[in-house]
This record gives sequence, C-alpha cells and structure tokens, in this order.
Amino acid sequence: MSNRILYVIIAFAVVLGIVATATHYLMPVAEAPADVTATSTTEAVCPADAMQCPDGLFVGRTGPNCEFVCPAPTVPADVQAEIDAKADVIVVESPAGMEVITSPLTLRGQARGNWFFEGGAPVTLVNWDGLIIAEGFVTADGEWMTEEFVPFTGTLEFTSPYKEGDEVFMKRGSLIFKKDNPSGLPENDDAVEIPVLFSN
Repeated sequence: MSNRILYVIIAFAVVLGIVATATHYLMPVAEAPADVTATSTTEAVCPADAMQCPDGLFVGRTGPNCEFVCPAPTVPADVQAEIDAKADVIVVESPAGMEVITSPLTLRGQARGNWFFEGGAPVTLVNWDGLIIAEGFVTADGEWMTEEFVPFTGTLEFTSPYKEGDEVFMKRGSLIFKKDNPSGLPENDDAVEIPVLFSN
C-alpha cells in the first residue's frame, strides 16, 4: 500500500471522528421521564386575612387547606401560679382555665374537708369587671368532716354577659370558689379563681 492511500485512510478516519464528536454535542439531550411518585414540595399560598379567636388573639390562615386555627387558650402565668399555690387545699377539675362556658355549668373538683361547712361551699361567677353574674354552691360528695380531699360537684345557671358586637375582652370572666367561712373572720377566708370565657 502506498503512502498516499495510507494518508487518505487516516484523513478519512479523522474526519469521521470529528463528525461523530460534533454530532454528540449538538444533538438535543432527551429529558428524563418525570417521576410519577414524586410529590410537590410547594406550600399553599393562603390569603393574607385574619380572624379573631375567642380569647382575642388574631390568627391567619395556615396549612394546606388555608384554615384558621385558634390555639388553645392558656391561663396567664401569674393566674396559673395562684391556682397552683392553692392545689394543696382545692383542685378545680371542671371547668378548666380559659374554657368557654355555657349555662347550665357543671362544677367538679375536690377540696379538703375544712373547705366546706355542713357539706357545702359558695361559688361566684363574675364578668371581666368583677360584676357578679351568678352565685351558687358546690356540695361535698362524701364525708366532709375530714382533713383529707373530698370530691365536690355543683351546677351554676347564668346568662352570658357577652353579646354579639361587644369588645372581645368582655368575653372574659372568673369563677371564684370560696371556702365556706361561718365565723366571718378574715383570717379564715380563702378562695381560688378560675378564668373562663363566655360564649355569645
């Protein structure tokens, strides 16, 4: 084979290599098929409006369905500290602090026997300004002449002082469980105050 033919073959091979390389880089790359199992990580964009919760807090829409979600109302720390300080003599189980109450209201808890007199103890419901809304009694469910805890129950009927259109702070009230004090002596007074919320 002559050198001339050899040069032609080499040149032809080089040209083929160049064409193949150029074709590879110039051809459009096929996209990989979408993964049908993939889920979107895009969060819903909710409207920027707000709603006022029963305790007066404003919340915006959240979550995939853009819903208003009011957090559970919590008892202020200073009030809770006072309730906890009385836990060795009286524990109110119902209603819970900051619970929305309706009439008739069931009262339930336990107190030491000396909280009662003749098996009962007074309860007062007041509005945000201390105005008395209702008064009643809880009754010891068992022998009350003891120093041990005795369960108590009671029912209180009232008319909600909050009306549609009132300021939200007017939903607040307090349920005051008082130690029965037939002596009338101030040193024998005692009470625990549970914050509540009135319904419309």
